[in-house]
Amino acid sequence: MAVIHKTVLTPGKDELLTAWLPSRPWYRPGTGAPQLRRAGGFRLDDPAGEVGIEFMAMTDTAGAEPVTYLVPLTYRGAPLDGAEDALVGTMDHGVLGKRWAYDGCHDPVFVAGLLALIEGRAQAQDQNVSDTADPDITAALTGRGPLPTDFSAVTDDHGSTALTAASHSATLRLHRVLRTDAHGEGAAGQVTGWWRQLDGTRVRGVFAVLHTEG
Repeated sequence: MAVIHKTVLTPGKDELLTAWLPSRPWYRPGTGAPQLRRAGGFRLDDPAGEVGIEFMAMTDTAGAEPVTYLVPLTYRGAPLDGAEDALVGTMDHGVLGKRWAYDGCHDPVFVAGLLALIEGRAQAQDQNVSDTADPDITAALTGRGPLPTDFSAVTDDHGSTALTAASHSATLRLHRVLRTDAHGEGAAGQVTGWWRQLDGTRVRGVFAVLHTEG
């Protein structure tokens, strides 16, 4: 189960994301730097206990209309080989020491965790409380047979990130810009979650969808 350490991070996650988000093709710029507020999220377990996996929902109020982004991050105790372009930044963790934070879409541990969630082999964990499941994060799989595990090619567009299996038989798409009207019709699997609007109201939408051929 996910263990949450109550400690200090320097710099904080919000600081890292304020600097990193404007470099993403799916970021919608406002006036000046992002003005971020945490809107929700959840965690997944790494069975090996080595990599932290967190989905963060962050609302940017810098523009005329607030925009909520889904940012999956992984936290590692050492650099991930070949993932220099996916590095969000480094932090000093009061318990674990130096941590490397990556865009999870480029981290194989994250991809394995997300597939396990979709297949029902894993359960979403509370973002802030140790050893506590988050039943409001739901996943469904309608297809049959084992899912591909060779998702590697990552493509960003203006609203999502697509991970394509090397066999080209499946695409896993994360909705980077969260919307309540996003749906997963025709998908072989999906993850649905919640986030808070600025007035505190909880809303739901699709976080990720899986499409397979055939």
